[in-house]
Amino acid sequence: MALSHNIAALKAINPYYAYQLLVNEPGGFWLLGGIFLCTTGAEALYSDMGHCGRNNIRISWIFIKIMLVLSYAGQTAWLLDHIGETVGSISPFYHTVPDAIYLPCVIIATIATIIASQALISGCFTLINEAIRLGLWPRHLVLFPGRIKGQLYIPVINWMLMIGCISMVLYFKESTKMEAAFGLSVTLTMLMSTLLINFYLHSKRVPFLLTALITGLFLCIETAFLIANLQKIAEGGWITLIIGASLFLVMYIWWKGKKVKSALTPLVLIENHLPVIKQLSQDEGIPKMSTNLVYLTASTSERKIEQTIIDSILHRGTPKRADIYWFIHVNVLDEPYARFYSVDTVVKNDVYFIEFNLGFRIEPRIDYYFREVVNDMIQRNEVDISKRCESVYQDNKIGDFKFLIMDSFLSFDNDMPFWKNFIMRSYYNLKYLSVKEHINFGLDKSNLIIEKYPLIVTPVQADKLVRK
Repeated sequence: MALSHNIAALKAINPYYAYQLLVNEPGGFWLLGGIFLCTTGAEALYSDMGHCGRNNIRISWIFIKIMLVLSYAGQTAWLLDHIGETVGSISPFYHTVPDAIYLPCVIIATIATIIASQALISGCFTLINEAIRLGLWPRHLVLFPGRIKGQLYIPVINWMLMIGCISMVLYFKESTKMEAAFGLSVTLTMLMSTLLINFYLHSKRVPFLLTALITGLFLCIETAFLIANLQKIAEGGWITLIIGASLFLVMYIWWKGKKVKSALTPLVLIENHLPVIKQLSQDEGIPKMSTNLVYLTASTSERKIEQTIIDSILHRGTPKRADIYWFIHVNVLDEPYARFYSVDTVVKNDVYFIEFNLGFRIEPRIDYYFREVVNDMIQRNEVDISKRCESVYQDNKIGDFKFLIMDSFLSFDNDMPFWKNFIMRSYYNLKYLSVKEHINFGLDKSNLIIEKYPLIVTPVQADKLVRK
């Protein structure tokens, strides 16, 4: 309605006027900091594309773009018609709405706000889940309420979002005071998206000139917005920088800590240790820990196993004698309800390697699945446990079993530089807050042993003691 009284407002579509404003108007460049809030929401297209699909975003964006242009042009026309008047606390948007549809418009705007908040929540869940899969974030409990992998729920992150939102509301109190923090966060998000596009095009071997042209265009625009928003750091933008730096620090600590730990936990050929393991299994002079001793391993090959597992069986404390040693690896697939496994016989009736391939919606009840696999192998005559069980276990075909999880801790026998010491101690503190391995794999504590072993990153090189 307002646009019909001043159709000249549509001239704003012409970029010529934007250029004239930025170049010729005194202080016009710094207006980008306020204008930028009109572009917010565009950065969510990348995350929404994963939730809704590329074609849905493309088609809906056509209508959204038209509605946005008409809405902003209408508000501009209304402001031009009321130059010099006091607008008050009500947004020009609501002034342009006819009285007959004012209430429905408020209801629709409220619903749109709720939908936008839900998009933020689901986007956070998706980003954290991908960070966990990439090894950049501590593992949390992830629930999948639907059949689609993108539909997920992370309770810990939900609580963190609630605490963060309440804290921001109590600190800023008014939405207008949040503009600085919000604008700067969106600017940085867009810059990161542009950098990711650059790396993606480079990985796809797109010609350098085309990559530079595409990313350079976006970088010029976004850098201009960033410079204009830098003046708002003191007005609340500093909160965005602190939150962003904190998230980056957590990801770096987790990634670096896992990298250091993995380097100190090498995989070794299991065949080099099979004679000793087989001899241990048959040595009745050593007390038997369990009929079946089950280790969870990160190795994807039946030929290799972690050195820490070999040390656990043979060298750490009393040798762990068992009739049969099982090594289990778990893969999580993109299919929701996949449920299959494979068995590799390393040494018949002595050592086996099992790989579980489970869909993301399947709860990994490894305790239950292991019994199912062993019973199936007994029926197929792939393993014979009954001859090696005590008589009291004859009714129990698979015998007793123990699951053993290796869990490291930072040894006191370390002499690390300050920064590495900070990284490793922070990594183990984050690990303490993450979901425990036995919960993640659905293991009952009654059949579980968590074996702690010291991790020595930089051995102490102290002077030798002198005896008097």
